[in-house]
This record gives sequence, C-alpha cells and structure tokens, in this order.
Amino acid sequence: MIRFECDYTEGAHERIMQQLLKTNEEQTPGYSMDEHCEKARAYIRKACHAENADIHFLVGGTQTNTTIIASILRPHQGAVAAVTGHIAVHETGAIEATGHKVLTLPSDDGKILAEQVKEFYDAHWNDVNHEHMVQPGLVYISHPTENGTTYSKLELEALSKVCRECGLPLVIDGARLGYGLAAKDSELSLADIARLCDVFYIGGTKIGALFGEAVVIINDALKKDFRYFIKQNGGMLAKGRLLGIQFETLFEDGLYYKISKHAVDMAMMIREVFAEKGFSFRYDSTTNQQFPILPNDVLIKLSEKYSYSFWEKVGDTHSAVRFCTSWATKKENVEMLIKDIEAL
Repeated sequence: MIRFECDYTEGAHERIMQQLLKTNEEQTPGYSMDEHCEKARAYIRKACHAENADIHFLVGGTQTNTTIIASILRPHQGAVAAVTGHIAVHETGAIEATGHKVLTLPSDDGKILAEQVKEFYDAHWNDVNHEHMVQPGLVYISHPTENGTTYSKLELEALSKVCRECGLPLVIDGARLGYGLAAKDSELSLADIARLCDVFYIGGTKIGALFGEAVVIINDALKKDFRYFIKQNGGMLAKGRLLGIQFETLFEDGLYYKISKHAVDMAMMIREVFAEKGFSFRYDSTTNQQFPILPNDVLIKLSEKYSYSFWEKVGDTHSAVRFCTSWATKKENVEMLIKDIEAL
C-alpha cells in the first residue's frame, strides 16, 4: 500500500536522525534550556526577522494550540475561527476543555476574512446582551488552512489590521506552515507571518521532524509566564534538547524550506494528472493537500494500491477525497499513481 492519506506517515528526515544519534550521549540541561534549543531559537529569530521573539518548543499541534489559546484568553473569552478550522473540527474539544468556546465563522474554503471578523466583533459589542455572551478574545487561523488553501499577503494584512484595531490577538496555526510558504502562488514569507500576527508556530511534526512545534511569540504582552502554561498543560518536555536538535537541523541551512518545496512539487504532479483527466477539485489548493472529486467506483479501484482520506460526499455517485504528500514522498510512488490515474 502506498500511503497518501496524511503528511506524517514517515519518521523523520535522515539528517535529524543522524543528529539525534550523534548527540545521544551529550549531557545537557533539561526543559529546552540547552545549547541546541538556543541555536534553534537563534536560527528561527533570524528567519523571522524578529530578534525579540520568544521561541518555545512543544511536542504536538493540539497541545500547542491549547497552550497558546489558554495562555491568551480570559475565562469569559473565546477563540474566533473558521467553521472548518482545525480547533473547531479536529481537536476533540481540546479548546473547550480549557473552558474556552470556539466561536465559528462561516467558510467554504477554510479562510476567514477581515470583514467577517469586524462584523462579528461589532455584532458582539453592539448587542445589549453582550455581557451574557462569550466575548471574542482572539482570532485563530491556519496557514495553510484545513482545506489546503492559503492566505494572500493582502488578505493577511487586512486581517492583521482589523485584529489590531479590535484588540484581538491573531494566532496562526503553522502545523503545515512550510507547505504554505512553498505553495506556487505564495506571497508570504516567514518574516511576513511574524510581522502580521501576534503568535504563530512552525510545525515540525508534519515537515521532517519526528515530533515538535516551535511557538513564536511576537507580541510582548503575551510573553509573560508562557513557560508556566507549557508546564501546566503537560508540554514541558524534560529532554527538551530532542526538540531543539530537530529545529536546529531544519533551520541551520534551509532544510525546512527545501523539503517543504519537495512535498508541494509532488502534490502539483498529482493535481495536474487529475485535472488532465477532467476531474474537478473541492478546493483550489496549491499546497501539499489535493482534494479531487472522483466517482466512487474510481475510488474503489485506486484504494487497491493507494490510501487517501475521505473528505465528503458530493452527490450520490462522487466523493471528495484528499491526497496528501509529505517531505518524504517518493517521486517514483507519485509517478506510479500518475500512471494508474492516466489508465482510468
């Protein structure tokens, strides 16, 4: 079985494995206070053009989203997100378990726009009963979104402007950030992301690392006591150097960008052959996630050799599915899939 259902089916990039083995018997301080974490922080600050950013390392995406959001919100506040946002649909109520509601906005492509946030914010404060309602306390987005779509620079600048006018911290889930930055039509750099939001994180779990996410806090007001929140949420890894070594390796010479581009290149090959066969797509994604709409009998045939993720039914005879590539996707496997699609 050749797997295309997600971007974390493989372990880690070989250079990371080599570095973990090479440093295995080093004695270092714990809790991410070691020299590897410090080097990784320096590399990330430089890449973000944000020398004053606080950098913290956590293990996984849900843990990271929960810790960030819980650290920002007061008890009566909630997180504004797309109805399709990861924290709204794929985190088993993790945000709600901290006592904070996810306040969802309608979205077909996974994005929310500045005017939606402003309208929602104004509606709350113009309601005479607003003190009886959950107050919007931050805005959460993903780049790329859950549906593989990306924000343009203009869209993100407008969203950032509204968030700052309304006093709503903008939090960017970057579990797949490298794939968003590597998209063919990407207008955003890591420095742009840092400039336009208050907190974001750089995903490693889905982009070359065994595990790990790097939280980047830009807004000084949100930095205080963040390590307390990490510890309280069970995220302070005793052997923190395992995280630092991985991000040190990913960012010391641009490996993160290189392997992200590989995944997108493989996805575009898959997209092209589906398009050439006349199949349409549920979302217009230029990242490593592709969502073709296929006849159900075609899906049954493909499933004999390939795994993919079911997304949603489209009528009685078709379904939208996700083919997802990763940093480790082999070109020969993509070429095999292409031949089988061409033969349909």
